[in-house]
Amino acid sequence: MVNNLEQGYFGIGIYNGKTPENLGVLWRSAQNMGASFIYTIGNRYAKQACDTHKAVGAMPYFHYDNFEEFYKHLPKSAVLVGVELDDKAMPLETFQHPKRCVYLLGAEDHGLSNEAIEKSHFLVKFKSTLSLNVAVAGSIIMYDRGAKTPINL
Repeated sequence: MVNNLEQGYFGIGIYNGKTPENLGVLWRSAQNMGASFIYTIGNRYAKQACDTHKAVGAMPYFHYDNFEEFYKHLPKSAVLVGVELDDKAMPLETFQHPKRCVYLLGAEDHGLSNEAIEKSHFLVKFKSTLSLNVAVAGSIIMYDRGAKTPINL
């Protein structure tokens, strides 16, 4: 039997997501790639996202009205990893994923807020000159996590 505490966990979500399609694709990827939970922050998206695999029935889904509420409810001992094209962000290629973390993605048109960037324990970015679709970016993050062994932070 595998001990989940040794393996760790991760959740992934979108801050001020723009379209329900992006949420649905991210949720489907999260379910396929082993996420423990999914979440949204803000109310820019339609309440019903495209979720053809019914990920919200297969794993916990949380919604937060704003970043402060989300940050206050981070799981104990979880590390917040913001995904953002920012000069302070580490390249994903060399990033070591924490065993217990929550990934935060911003919408393509606005990215993460300054507060979210400042409160992230780590910021990561890919080799890209323009922002990627948020569902694609989240899928890349989760794939990279699965390809690497998370470290105990």
